[in-house]
Amino acid sequence: MPSLAAPAVPPGTLAGTKQPVIDGAGVRLRPWRPDDHEVVRAAYADPAVQRWHVRSMDALEAQAWVAAWSGRWKGESGAGWAVERDGAVAGQISLRRIDLHDGLAEVSYWVLPAARGAGLAGRALTALTAWSFGTLGLHRIEVAHSTANPASCAVAARAGFALEGTKRSEARHADGWHDMHLHARLATD
Repeated sequence: MPSLAAPAVPPGTLAGTKQPVIDGAGVRLRPWRPDDHEVVRAAYADPAVQRWHVRSMDALEAQAWVAAWSGRWKGESGAGWAVERDGAVAGQISLRRIDLHDGLAEVSYWVLPAARGAGLAGRALTALTAWSFGTLGLHRIEVAHSTANPASCAVAARAGFALEGTKRSEARHADGWHDMHLHARLATD
């Protein structure tokens, strides 16, 4: 069934280009490389990452997770970056869900324990948001996080993402159902 509205971002916008390195806000976001799998495995062994992202990974799963991002870029369904600090991977940020027709994406992020507390997630979110609006041409970006995660709430707020509401009992975590805050920014904000 044809849509009566033109796509906000033309199909092929991601697939037709190489995934960029994004420098800005004092961080570097670069596409994942196969040799990053060990840092990913270590991140998902961290209790805080496990709590909010509700998973762990062994070495093979981490390799598959890293490898999947290039396919998601080509398929225009998602885009993930390693967040570097001083030349080393310190976290991740992704457009975990992209809808080019509606010009919409949802962001996910985590930071390794040694890099927490330095504002890295907020700077990564600011850099990714600037690229997503200015270069990719998205209209809206969302951040959803458990209401029990005040650190993630602070990251979203510092990056200018307005709290729009609470989605009741929306995500299942290891300790049960969590209400989720929904934050968003528009290209016009």
